[in-house]
Amino acid sequence: MDTKEKQILVTVITSFLIVAGYSYYVYLTQVADNIQIIDDVKFWGKSFLILIPVALIGQIIVHIIFAIINKIVTNEDLDHRSDERDKLIELKTIRISHWVFVLGFLLAMSTLAMGMQIWVMFIVLLVSGFIASMLSELMKIYYYRKGI
Repeated sequence: MDTKEKQILVTVITSFLIVAGYSYYVYLTQVADNIQIIDDVKFWGKSFLILIPVALIGQIIVHIIFAIINKIVTNEDLDHRSDERDKLIELKTIRISHWVFVLGFLLAMSTLAMGMQIWVMFIVLLVSGFIASMLSELMKIYYYRKGI
């Protein structure tokens, strides 16, 4: 497996663990004691705003650890160069993830238009963003192996 593929795999696993862990933490600390809080827009706003830096900091820390472990094991630095192929793969996966997120956003807004609870919209929005991110990373692996 190529180093870029390993980095992508680390990103996928870390993203999943961070979102799952944060969701579980929020459930235990906020929702389990007070189920009515899921109808509070302020709760959802705070939860989303806190998730963003938690995910970013978590990803940064994990990638630093990955670079250190990779250096120790292979005695090689990570290659940060990107050629036209890398840029084309990045553009294709960004396009795919944007379409998935836009469809998820439209679905989230449709839940409000259909009169569903506000928490359904926020969960659909969170899930669509997560799926778009995961699909983008997995498509990178696919394009690196298959070619363009």
